Amino acid sequence: MHRLRDILHEHKLNFVERGETVAEVARRMAALNVGAILVLEDGKLSGIFSERDLMTRVVVEGKDPNLTPVESVMSTSIATIDESATLEEAMTLMHDHKCRHLPMLRQGQVVVMVSMRDLMNFELELKTDEIRHMRAYIQESTH
Repeated sequence: MHRLRDILHEHKLNFVERGETVAEVARRMAALNVGAILVLEDGKLSGIFSERDLMTRVVVEGKDPNLTPVESVMSTSIATIDESATLEEAMTLMHDHKCRHLPMLRQGQVVVMVSMRDLMNFELELKTDEIRHMRAYIQESTH
């Protein structure tokens, strides 16, 4: 059974600080090619800012992204998951909380963000390897 810490050990912690403007955060997200980013204050998790937050809390509300601090429009009611959790537990938590991103914790400290894409890519790799092995086995047994 695969644990989150095993599949995300090479991921980097990407984050912004609470006081940054939405425009600064959006530029950072675009540079990183991510749909959501952690918002920290003094190394502690404060929230998550996502493309959905940008659309619903900034664009739709007509707020100026150059003047709006991310802390005023970020999501603060967020689920987290421990690094010892399984992929299935992460998927279930995402489903139950209707989210696509989870901050992953190690001893209560956020270490990385887990995305639904991370989980799906890992599962796809596992299935691809399994199919490759099955094909090799079938070819060997038919010759």
